[in-house]
Amino acid sequence: MVVQTQLMTADELLALPDDSYRYELVRGELRKAPLDGAEHGIVSLHIAVELVDFVKRNNLGTVLAANVGFLIESNPDHVRAPDAAFIRRERVEAAGGRVTGYWPGPPDLAIEVISPHDRYTEVAEKVADWLASGVQLVILVDPRRRAVTCHAPGQAPVTLTEQETLDGSPVLPGWQMPVRDIFA
Repeated sequence: MVVQTQLMTADELLALPDDSYRYELVRGELRKAPLDGAEHGIVSLHIAVELVDFVKRNNLGTVLAANVGFLIESNPDHVRAPDAAFIRRERVEAAGGRVTGYWPGPPDLAIEVISPHDRYTEVAEKVADWLASGVQLVILVDPRRRAVTCHAPGQAPVTLTEQETLDGSPVLPGWQMPVRDIFA
């Protein structure tokens, strides 16, 4: 016997009531995860604050906070939500500046912070989804290992330790942050 799963649309996902879980839509399939803990929030905020400051100071675009959905595929719908994201000014302007639902398409840069409940296979799948959708730089932050891995299309991942400096190139040339400051 074949069991078929009813696929969900992005509009149906957007209409779900708030029940203290985080959701993503992976090719129409609803994925549920618990809320993240304090360490995740602190680490996410440290990197996002530096990113927001640089982007605003240089009028480069917009930074979106955690759990904002990006509709990266349709039919079936595929909605992913990074811990922080950057979208270039030109793309924000092309979208009319204000988007009320999920952002149509991928961000230019996605930041993912690994949570204690995340499986590395699921994180790898998410990084692959971001890159396949057109994200130019995925920054994967691993608090357990106190390391950052940068993923760019067509390039080998680069892992940085606390003694090294994160560089936002080529998406955000000039944006740099000591890795140790992410975990401070």
